[in-house]
Amino acid sequence: MFSQIHSLCLTRTPLFQLLHVSYSNQTHLSITCGRQSPSSQFLELESGRFATRRYYSEKHNMPKKSKTKSPETPAASGPVSRDKNGVVTIAVHAKPGSKQNAITDVSFEAVGVAIAAPPTDGEANAELVRYFSKVLELKRSEVILDKGSRSREKIVKVSGSLTPEQVLERLKQEASG
Repeated sequence: MFSQIHSLCLTRTPLFQLLHVSYSNQTHLSITCGRQSPSSQFLELESGRFATRRYYSEKHNMPKKSKTKSPETPAASGPVSRDKNGVVTIAVHAKPGSKQNAITDVSFEAVGVAIAAPPTDGEANAELVRYFSKVLELKRSEVILDKGSRSREKIVKVSGSLTPEQVLERLKQEASG
């Protein structure tokens, strides 16, 4: 019925993909997905059957998985760091039920904080946020308990305009005096 090769190009707007449909007669239909490159995927209809193929040129070989694991990103230098969103985070080891609020130690792993509130109904967490906002001289809304609401190991986020170095310096000052 069709003696010449006819082509029809369609663009599907949401996916921004190009479909190229070509057929030469009633038994052969070829559909190309994506741009026409050596790595395009072809669907061919021959005698009512579909076949999927992936072609790669010598320049564009299939990427190979390496058997060795890629090195992890190095750990932050100390308990105060920036996360991937640029927010300052503080690793805290909480000690609830103390007589008074105090920073007991600043180690490489976490900041030890004694909290003068019992660890029930979130009282110690609220007191920790209040105490950090006082020590860092920030508003209470700028200090948020991110992780560890039911654990002694906590992550506190500081959304103020302080750098990690400034936060660490203020925490060390509070611990020493």
